[in-house]
Amino acid sequence: MITRVTDLIIKNIGEQAIVRIEEEHLQPILVIHIDNLVETAFLLRDMEGYYFDFLSNISAVDYHPEQRFGVVYHLASIPYQTQLTLKVEIENDRRFDNLPEVPSVATVWRTADWHEREAFDLMGVFFTGHPDLRRILLPDDWQGYPLRKDYEDAETYHGIAIK
Repeated sequence: MITRVTDLIIKNIGEQAIVRIEEEHLQPILVIHIDNLVETAFLLRDMEGYYFDFLSNISAVDYHPEQRFGVVYHLASIPYQTQLTLKVEIENDRRFDNLPEVPSVATVWRTADWHEREAFDLMGVFFTGHPDLRRILLPDDWQGYPLRKDYEDAETYHGIAIK
């Protein structure tokens, strides 16, 4: 399956779209160049014989202490009963005024709207082109991103002790 998908992407988008294939996991992961993410997503969703019509999950990954983040997309083709995992990686200096940026795939899969908001809220990944990127679980004025490995718990929130 991964070979067929790789060939499809190379044929329609180009070799530069594929960074590498990680085969050491339970399910192979196709690492896509960030500049080709949205184009690849549309291709995989719309191409006859593949039709990855369902985005089941988006996970943000913190590679701390490296200055690197990843975003993992779990796709499924309901008609063909196949699954595919895509990933993009972002170099970033970890500053709160310079969030790692990834293009939104909310125009490809509607479920990405909520998944991207969660990754933004908890990991601080900014999804460019997202229709309504704002916190989804934490209060709007919360400081920091709690799933980052270098996150330090606040001692208080609006004068209330947090323990």
